[in-house]
Amino acid sequence: MYSVKEIFYTLQGEGANVGRPAVFCRFSGCNLWSGREQDRATAICNFCDTDFRGTDGEGGGKFTTADELASAVRARWPSEYSDNQSKPLVVCTGGEPLLQMDKALIDSLHNAGFEIAIETNGTKPIPDGIDWSVVSPKGTAEVVVTECDELKLVYPQPEAMPEQFEHIRASHYYLSPMADPHRESADLLYRDCGTQQAIQYCLDHPRWRLNLQTHKVINIP
Repeated sequence: MYSVKEIFYTLQGEGANVGRPAVFCRFSGCNLWSGREQDRATAICNFCDTDFRGTDGEGGGKFTTADELASAVRARWPSEYSDNQSKPLVVCTGGEPLLQMDKALIDSLHNAGFEIAIETNGTKPIPDGIDWSVVSPKGTAEVVVTECDELKLVYPQPEAMPEQFEHIRASHYYLSPMADPHRESADLLYRDCGTQQAIQYCLDHPRWRLNLQTHKVINIP
């Protein structure tokens, strides 16, 4: 049984695949925060801006089998897809998707023709078969992943600074400015000291690049 908050089609808003069309499959649940506001202050990750509780979002629900979920993901991709185009992309996110992702689902999504990307906090090993991995460490949580495609760190986090993750091998190193999860206006999102600190850190440490959530700027899901 897979519990999914929502499944929707949009453009990837950040990272190395920014601008690429993708189906997002957002799994319910996380091991670093309950998703309830009353628990935010004491959570390991207390700055999350995503609603991952329950299964009541667009396309969400409980899926009994991997094939059932893969079919729901495939149904969101435009019907004009043909084999001579690049593979469709599914981004498995959350919450924490690796609480639910398994070999059966990976195989089913591949059989449905998808390239699989995953966005994880890095506290669970990345299973074989994932095509693109994005690891985003949070707070004091122990990161067990040592290699990924993108290392994306929300900055600044006093307990999770870039120097602590230099040992992780990645093709891309990104800093995402810390933003107030209660801000709804995109034009205010990056007007804070966190953004300026992230900019300065990237200038001082050129291995890192600034990552902005363009989907919030252009107001798409």
